[in-house]
Amino acid sequence: MIATLKAEEQSQLQLVEREDIDDEEDLFEAIDKLISQGINAGDVKKLQDAGIYTCNGLMMHTKKHLTGIKGLSEAKVEKICEAAEKIVNFGYITGSDALLRRKAVIKITTGSQALDELLGGGIETGAITEAFGEFRSGKTQLAHTLCVCTQLPTNMRGGNGKVAYIDTEGTFRPDRIVPIAERFGMDPGAVLDNIVDSVIALFRVDFTGRGELADRQQKLGQMLSRLTKISEEFNVAVYMTNQVIADPGGGVFISDPKKPAGGHVLAHAATIRLMFRKGKGEQRVCKVFDAPNLPEAEAVFQITPGGIADAKD
Repeated sequence: MIATLKAEEQSQLQLVEREDIDDEEDLFEAIDKLISQGINAGDVKKLQDAGIYTCNGLMMHTKKHLTGIKGLSEAKVEKICEAAEKIVNFGYITGSDALLRRKAVIKITTGSQALDELLGGGIETGAITEAFGEFRSGKTQLAHTLCVCTQLPTNMRGGNGKVAYIDTEGTFRPDRIVPIAERFGMDPGAVLDNIVDSVIALFRVDFTGRGELADRQQKLGQMLSRLTKISEEFNVAVYMTNQVIADPGGGVFISDPKKPAGGHVLAHAATIRLMFRKGKGEQRVCKVFDAPNLPEAEAVFQITPGGIADAKD
């Protein structure tokens, strides 16, 4: 019986591997499918106007939040949720089913083979990857490289997608994209047309003391919750940079008493946390600080005119 189950599971895994993971229908269910379940088209339009475009995303909202949408009563929300549950399986699943779902995850190359190996293949979709470290440690350089690598076809270890670069510190440089695109054999103009840094900067500027800490953390948590929902709903890779701040409680016996900004709210929101530091010359070091499926290890990479690359001996 066990051998039979294993054979069936292997067959399923092989089937998933052969399927085209770029097929969006395999990743999420469009909200207009609710119409086939008896939901009024006008109510579906109200959900879309509220920024809810998939049944998967709908199930991530509380009923209290949905009743806050103008024109949706508690009775309508109850009916809508019941219809969505029929389309999207949000019940219990087996470990084998979870493994099959992981097959939809795409690993986007960083431009450095050593860094890719450290990350188990690259920056993964459906998760939030946070990179923190001091200035000039390579965080923003990786962001620029990912702007190009994300657009590479999947057979070149890219994401075959587009990029939303939320620049909170004025560090995005379109001229930096040009040599990176040329390195990967892509048209710089086309790459830039598909692009529409430290997330904490906005909060750090407005933060004037511990009296405002709770309010700041609450707002930060809400923003991170939205990013998490987007990454899971649309199988999007979220990469964000963060600064380090002095740790008053670090003590005199700690050689480098610094910690990433954002506190526990950001720490719990990020799926993978990477710590960057400077190396020799243009070399940089990346360490896996926290990740559910990666060992604590380091990789050395280099900043080149063409973006992130393997370090030269």
